[in-house]
Amino acid sequence: MFIDEVIISVKAGDGGNGCLAFRREKFVPRGGPSGGDGGRGGDVVLVSSEHYNTLLHFRFNPEHTAERGRHGEGSNRTGREGHSVELPVPVGTIMYNAETGEQLFDFTESGQRFVVAKGGRGGRGNARFATSTHQAPTEHEEGKPGDALKLRFELKLLADAGLVGFPNAGKSTLISRLSSAKPKIANYPFTTLEPNLGVVQAGDDHTFVLADIPGLIEGAHEGHGLGIQFLRHVERTTVLVHLVDVSDFSGRDPAHDFDIILEELASFSVALTEKPMIVVANKIDACQDPNRIEAVKAKADERGFEFHAISAVTGDGLEALRYAIAARLFTEADNVTIAS
Repeated sequence: MFIDEVIISVKAGDGGNGCLAFRREKFVPRGGPSGGDGGRGGDVVLVSSEHYNTLLHFRFNPEHTAERGRHGEGSNRTGREGHSVELPVPVGTIMYNAETGEQLFDFTESGQRFVVAKGGRGGRGNARFATSTHQAPTEHEEGKPGDALKLRFELKLLADAGLVGFPNAGKSTLISRLSSAKPKIANYPFTTLEPNLGVVQAGDDHTFVLADIPGLIEGAHEGHGLGIQFLRHVERTTVLVHLVDVSDFSGRDPAHDFDIILEELASFSVALTEKPMIVVANKIDACQDPNRIEAVKAKADERGFEFHAISAVTGDGLEALRYAIAARLFTEADNVTIAS
């Protein structure tokens, strides 16, 4: 099960209470105060990990509490500190305060640590209050409470390029041909119900991560179909690959489909429309009318987008598309040429 948004509660450990005690030992006539301090409460720490790619482990375990510190004891013994709790989150998780909406941290790399709730300080024992003029203090402190708050986690998968388009446009077939990913493929809409990631090899020295996003339909920003709940996963991508079904049997106007997807992207985030885009006319093996392909190409040329015509089923044009995506990702950043 793919879960990309959860709300959890975290509670750091309370500090232990300080102790009120006096030494009563044989041959020690003036024992004095001997109450130790309470131990500090444990923290709640979030750690990003590459071993997780979903927030499912929080779905049925939404409450996490660190251990409280032990109380101080006589003979100036300080209470033991409480054990901290470490919670693993997938790389790409953004953490918000669920009550205020404030963004607290963005986990973009593996191994990042963030103390989200600090344990309470232990209270001081009465030995801490002894002075030359106050030699038998009875004052002692209670431990401070640990932080408690509600968190909202939002996972945005880290991919270099993202596939967008209408349902049944061939996105799952394309990612299965370009990578080792094995998404569900069938001849009906909304086959893909969750994002899929695939690692694509481009030449001997370059690889990139391609994300297959569930299909959009007109009115997705209003909640139609699967809505736009998965578009957050292409917000971090460098390049968008817009797949358009140009086959004769689709019963749709590919040029109109192209415009609709752009409108839905803009409705979700203007930043998505500003990303570099490669327009891909797919299923050319099932297209007898070349005007359908030319109409999409004209739309792409009008907006200055790179255009490719492919068949994900037969493999026509796949290698050129593979290296075109890699070129957009690497050549500007690395100043290298991707050899095909």
